[in-house]
Amino acid sequence: MIRKVLVANRGEIAVRIIRACREMGIETVAVYSEADKDALHAKLADEAICIGPAKLSESYLSMERIISATIVSGAEAIHPGFGLLSENSRFAKLCEECNIIFIGPDSNVIAKLGDKQAARETMISAGVPVIPGGDHAVYDEKDAKETAKKVGYPVMIKAVLGGGGKGMRTAKDEEEFVKNFAIAQAEAKQSFGDDAMYIEHFITRPRHIEFQILADSYGNVIHLGERDCSIQRNHQKMIEEAPSAALSPELRQKMGETAVRAAKAAGYVNAGTIEFLLEQDGSFYFMEMNTRIQVEHPITEWITGIDLIKEQIRIADGKRLSYTQDQVKISGHAIEVRINAERPEENFLPCPGTITGLHLPGGKGVRIDSAIYSGYTIPPYYDSMIAKISVWAKNRREAIQKMQSALGEVIIEGVDTNVNYQYALLNHPDFLAGNIDIEFIDRIQQEA
Repeated sequence: MIRKVLVANRGEIAVRIIRACREMGIETVAVYSEADKDALHAKLADEAICIGPAKLSESYLSMERIISATIVSGAEAIHPGFGLLSENSRFAKLCEECNIIFIGPDSNVIAKLGDKQAARETMISAGVPVIPGGDHAVYDEKDAKETAKKVGYPVMIKAVLGGGGKGMRTAKDEEEFVKNFAIAQAEAKQSFGDDAMYIEHFITRPRHIEFQILADSYGNVIHLGERDCSIQRNHQKMIEEAPSAALSPELRQKMGETAVRAAKAAGYVNAGTIEFLLEQDGSFYFMEMNTRIQVEHPITEWITGIDLIKEQIRIADGKRLSYTQDQVKISGHAIEVRINAERPEENFLPCPGTITGLHLPGGKGVRIDSAIYSGYTIPPYYDSMIAKISVWAKNRREAIQKMQSALGEVIIEGVDTNVNYQYALLNHPDFLAGNIDIEFIDRIQQEA
């Protein structure tokens, strides 16, 4: 039985995991860098251990230091959150070798699904539709160009071990490809310590639809409906909603069954997300599987009433799923907006600094996931997301109105944020009408 969990992350997701553990009667251990000595997650956990300086490679990405902290603290399990080491198969393997429970799938599954070519082959064998793409990872420009030519322009350049929009670029022709391949590969090397790249055909104006999966070690796999994550900038999600306005009940059932089939084919255990690209004619293609909890998991919790973090811990502790597919009921509509410390008018330049005044919204159907507080100094070393606001209402129109009201209440003084930019997106006629796709932001920026 898991009695103590080390949270190998920072920010709002670390706080979220600590709170879930506390409600389950499980002790928590926070790890923090020197730059995060005053971070909320370090204050809320039962124990806190400094694991190094601000630099990611010497703290939150240092497998040895995190494993050492786990052993010293006596924690039986590690929850990796999202980002950082959450999809690193070497880290999961190290946990297994040290008899530490990794709250996620096993290392072999992470490796198989993290390798985009291996994941494609798994899905093809399971009868899951996939996007046309290369048949191997590429490491140099010459091989990459030849692969792109075979796949056909426009193409998407993706880090094999990527996620969160890092190491991703598009190219409409060979000239653009050469430039963007170098940029994407350098970003992949910096973010994931690996420069293997994958090339696939780029589908014009699809929606990004993902299905939340839960699977236990007894062969039970269910889905919790979909999230529409089409509002993106540079492949990073900004606004998510559940369910999607684009799916009919029939298409939802078909995609959900396909997602479950995909998870079973991979031998998946724990929480994960099957990501699809949905074309306007209803055709959909497997894009990738995220082998971790997602940033946008609160909106699935809103519409299903299921606590995903608690389910992750229960599954890792060897328990069966708490729900069957028939017991999963989708109710109402939920929207999440990511609040970043940045200047949208200056190409979304990050804006670290000290928060001198703070008011966040509340009320029925409003949820805040954040680790900021008045007087907190946002460090310049990490991701600029500082809060997530999610809302629930009976239908999409009321959920949009509730989110507009919630954003109108936000006061964050001392740093610049994207609150006004997000408010403008929520009021755009195409968003209100549900006429969105992954090129939505690019289009409206060109119109401005």
